[in-house]
Amino acid sequence: MSEVLSKYLPEHAVASCFELIKTNNVHLKIVNERQTRHGDYRRAIGGKHEITVNANLNKYRFLITLVHEIAHLVAYEKYGRMIKPHGNEWKHTFQRLMVSFIRPEIFPHSVLPLVANHFRNPSASSDTDARLAFALKQFDERKPDIHFIHEVPSGSIFRIKNGRIFQKKGLRVKRYECLEVKTGRLYLFNANAEVEILPS
Repeated sequence: MSEVLSKYLPEHAVASCFELIKTNNVHLKIVNERQTRHGDYRRAIGGKHEITVNANLNKYRFLITLVHEIAHLVAYEKYGRMIKPHGNEWKHTFQRLMVSFIRPEIFPHSVLPLVANHFRNPSASSDTDARLAFALKQFDERKPDIHFIHEVPSGSIFRIKNGRIFQKKGLRVKRYECLEVKTGRLYLFNANAEVEILPS
């Protein structure tokens, strides 16, 4: 298992993650990319703890996702099934489990302070923390035709993953206003949304 983990995790996080998996009897599955989630936890029939994590995640996001899901398991075991999925019990558990990973041997210096700041009050998804999400995305394997929306010139036409087509308008506070070409409706995009620029 630790040989498998070493393909997906930062080198200095492998042993501790392996220990967490063993201690909590986790049945870990590394699965193909899902658009809606990076990972999930469920208690299967017979009480087996199943955690899935997407195989396409970069090693830093993989680590955060794996610990996020183990935190669900640990919080449910300690506080019972009636707690809110991302309530205070889960937050405190996630913080406690992550503390030993927030160090320079594991996270690069461009990400470490953002990770440390995020875990003062972790949210249900690190994607909602725009600065951290953007820093983590720098380590993704990006196709050459994919751009972050903040890199897209104003007025350009672009396509998102589900095929919908938009035109970039202006910046509203921290997000970008974009007009859906088909419906004429305005939508707001985070700066780190990934899009494909289309020829105008």
